[in-house]
Amino acid sequence: MKAVLLYTGWYLVYQEWLKHTTKIDLAVIKNLESSAAFALNLLGYKLIEESEIESIRTIGIDGTHGLWIGDPCNGITLFALFTGFVLAYPGPWKKKLWFIPFGLITIHIINIARIMGLAMVVYHFPDPEVLDFNHTYTFTILVYSYVFFLWFLWATKLSSNQANDNDD
Repeated sequence: MKAVLLYTGWYLVYQEWLKHTTKIDLAVIKNLESSAAFALNLLGYKLIEESEIESIRTIGIDGTHGLWIGDPCNGITLFALFTGFVLAYPGPWKKKLWFIPFGLITIHIINIARIMGLAMVVYHFPDPEVLDFNHTYTFTILVYSYVFFLWFLWATKLSSNQANDNDD
């Protein structure tokens, strides 16, 4: 019940207030763009020139049409689901205070890798159906599998209810 209330509260705050400002979504997307661009440059890819327009949400390897990163792909909903699960599930607060930031950072890193992978798919396999398949299935399954792994890790290893460790 606690998880349902937490998610409902998040959903209402996000849908009714945060989403309309677009500042949080855009900040996360800009970080995804710049981080993925940095890593792709390190791998030797030449990128499409960045636009000076703040609201442009694209990244791409030179010679392609690039990717547009929409709000549903920025990971914020996954952040909320992950955090809500850990907060709702029993366990010591000391562990929650480090595990939640760890999970959020690593989920974001996985999402950066996903953006990089999709940019490379567009470059190496320009068929739009290949991009669509990998966006819809391959990378979605990988990202959600990682979040499930984090939940599994929390539920089976880190949320121990030992009397001296549980300050929940």
